[in-house]
Formats: sequence, structure tokens, C-alpha cells
Amino acid sequence: MSRSEPSFDDLRSYFRSHSKIREQRAHISKVHSVFWNADGRFLASGSFDKTVAVYSLERDRFQKHHTFRGHTASVDQLCWHRTNPDLLATASGDKTVRIWDVRQGKCASVINTKGENINITWSPDGKTIAVGNKEDLITFIDTRTNKIRVEEPFTFEVNEISWNNTNDLFFLTNGFGCMHVLSYPSLEHQVTLKAHPANCICIEFGPTGKYFATGSADAQVSLWDAHELACLRMISRLEWPVRTISFSHDEKLIASASEDLIIDVAYTETGERVTDIHVEASTFTIAWHPKQYLLAYACDEKDPERRRDAGNVKIYGFSE
Repeated sequence: MSRSEPSFDDLRSYFRSHSKIREQRAHISKVHSVFWNADGRFLASGSFDKTVAVYSLERDRFQKHHTFRGHTASVDQLCWHRTNPDLLATASGDKTVRIWDVRQGKCASVINTKGENINITWSPDGKTIAVGNKEDLITFIDTRTNKIRVEEPFTFEVNEISWNNTNDLFFLTNGFGCMHVLSYPSLEHQVTLKAHPANCICIEFGPTGKYFATGSADAQVSLWDAHELACLRMISRLEWPVRTISFSHDEKLIASASEDLIIDVAYTETGERVTDIHVEASTFTIAWHPKQYLLAYACDEKDPERRRDAGNVKIYGFSE
């Protein structure tokens, strides 16, 4: 696609000829999380099988690069350093956070935490990792020392966490359909935003910093102005709780997925559907490439007894 700003019609036309899927199997059980690194050369996935897989992407070639082992429980979520393309962090039920160096092919640090970790995010300035556990305790790790800086307990169900792009606000989604916005680094409460009438499950900030979005058990995606903290529109085509959302590199597209057998790809400016990706099972993790219209995703096991789809990671958006 040309470097000029793509219109809705441009994007619809583009995906008519770029709907091919590449697939890799690197795990033996369900994939919980997929995430691209900063320069888009590597994709990582974390699995119930306790491993972390890293794949390389060169032109149209999508292949397994390395498997990291060391966690003793499920790897529930992972994230890359925002600017260093070789550093990857993982959150696990084994009560640790691990930082992996892809260039060296090994674990660079293990940080012990107090509970079974379920979500993780890396600050935009690269200095802090925040990890949340099943007891709704958020632990902030100083990545210059790999030591815990502060632990912050919450009295409500925390589903997902994120900094804004300017690193001065910290967001938490909760079980009452709200987003709690804290100042950072003071962690003082600023405002509670009512986003949905049901459980607010996931949150994602767009790469350019213009938008952020939340997904909810009400089967809707709410799109927000990141500067005004004002809701702009709702996207309401899925029928099941929205488990995962992702913005494209230019924020022109937002993808959302659930237990529906499609991944919805919407035009951010209007909420109109650009395309949908048909899948064979529930999809709980998706991630757009940081430079191209390539969407990575992983589905649940289509047939749990035969485990035919367990461990598969796919990328949509290659030319036919």
C-alpha cells in the first residue's frame, strides 16, 4: 500500500488481495499471548505449556527462531521492551517475571513476585515493568536494577493494566466495567471512567497515542480519545465478551476477538468493518505488526480431545 493515508475503501480493497495466512506450531498446548517486538522482526508467544516461543519474519517467511524454557507454570502474558527489540518480559503462574534476551538466547533475569501473575506491561520509557497477579496486586519492577520498586494492592478485580504513551498515567480495567486512571509515578487516583455496563476485560493504547480502546463482557469495544479521556464511539459487532484488541501501526485499524468465530477488523475513524478473519475456535490474543498490516493471533483448541489446534500461531495479511 502507498505511503499516503489509506481510506476505508483503500483498506477494504487491500485486504481482498492480502488475506493469506501463515502458520507455525511451536507449543503443545494453548497459546495465551502473542506480541511483536519493536522493529517487527520477531513475534513471541507464551503458552500453557510453560514455554515462550520466538518466531522470525523476513519478507513472507514466518518461522520459529527460538524456544525459551524456565517457567514452571503457564506463561499467561508477555510484552517486549518498547524500543529495545531484543528484550522480552513474561508473566507466569509460577510467581515470577522473567526477562529474556533474544540476541543472547537466554534468560537475563528472574524476579520473584508474591502471587500467580496474569498480566504484564512495559512502560514506554523502558524503565519499569508492571505485573498483576490473581490477588489484584500490581508489582512495579525497576528494569535498571531488576528489583521490585513498589507493590500496590487493589480492592477490586483488576483485569488488565497499561501505561498511556506519555508515561504519566497508569490505567487498570476492572470487573465493574470501569477504568481506573492513576497518575504515574505517584500512583494517585485521578479519575474513574465508566466504560461499559459489564466487566471491562482488556485495554490497548494505539501506537501514535491518539486513541485507546477497551473490550468488555458486553461484547463491545469502546474507542477513546487518549488526550481528552472521552469515549468517541462503540463497536458492537461481536456477540461474545471481547477478550483481546489491537491497533494497527498507524491506528487506522482496530481488531477485536472473542469466542465468536471471526476476528473483527474495524476502521478506527468510523467503526465500520473493513474485513473479518474467519477462525475455527475462540481467539483470546491478537497483535498487529508495528510496521505492516499483518495480524498475529492464536485460537483456543478446536478439539480439546485431539488438541489439533493447540499451540498454533497464525499471521493474517499476506498477499495471495
